[in-house]
Amino acid sequence: MKAMLPGNAAGTDEPLALGEAAEPRPAADEAVVEVEAYSVSHGEVFRLDDRLDRGGARWRPGQGVAGAVLRPAADGSGPAEGARVVAHPPALGWAERVAVPTHSLAELPDSVDAVTAATLSPAGIAALRLLRAAGPLAGRKVLLTGASGGVGHYVTELAAAGGAQLTAVSATAERGAKLMQLGAIELVTSVARARGPYDVVLESVGGDSLTTALAALAPDGLLVWFGQTGRAPVALDFFSFFQGPNQARIAHFDYTTSDVTYGQDLSVLVRLVAAGRLHPEIGTVRDWTRTADVITDLCGRRIRGNAVLTVG
Repeated sequence: MKAMLPGNAAGTDEPLALGEAAEPRPAADEAVVEVEAYSVSHGEVFRLDDRLDRGGARWRPGQGVAGAVLRPAADGSGPAEGARVVAHPPALGWAERVAVPTHSLAELPDSVDAVTAATLSPAGIAALRLLRAAGPLAGRKVLLTGASGGVGHYVTELAAAGGAQLTAVSATAERGAKLMQLGAIELVTSVARARGPYDVVLESVGGDSLTTALAALAPDGLLVWFGQTGRAPVALDFFSFFQGPNQARIAHFDYTTSDVTYGQDLSVLVRLVAAGRLHPEIGTVRDWTRTADVITDLCGRRIRGNAVLTVG
């Protein structure tokens, strides 16, 4: 079958290229999904140079796909052949077909198309789990950095629906207007302009953004660190930290750790979309042969919201 491969595996000098890959070999509890669309996330892009422990093979991305079940799981679990699904495979989803554990997929109603569904993983899952990590937000002041990305969009709408008084950090007026429509009560163009104190900070940029946001916390406030899209490391000074908000806490967030399965979270997100209570923002939709271009634009911050590729 055809799949997006690291350039060296596809026999080219390009970082990523369409090539030939082996067909999926599913375990008993895995369904084979024929991929119609997939999303590209910052986390996957950052991992493109990773290598597996065995054999030094390059890691192949693909953790947010939508399509139809081509072959149901042998153990009888999961949807039947032909069922339309959204899925979170552990990898390998940038391909014509992929094997997915049945606990990591959810069925789609006719009202939710594959392009929209593909945005729900991993961005929507990460947002849902991030808000669980932050705790109850009704009536609380929340600061969200990096709000212009796919995760930020979902966080804004879900947090606002939960009663949060959310301030979104976005450098662009157009994007900021959209975040206000989704329920943010305030927009600032940089974290330095945020007027605290905040009960909760959701931080995804890193570098100076985190240290500045940390200083805006209220006493006993919580900063949840869920990304570093700016790629700059964070420098924390012990004495400055303890001169700031009394008993402030920093929590590291990893969306892959949860007591809830990916399939359960995807089912929640699908229901919200189908009911008109969650509105995925799609920044671009392109043919999958242009995946490398999308990655370049994503890293250059030229895509707002989710990037989706369609498999022809």
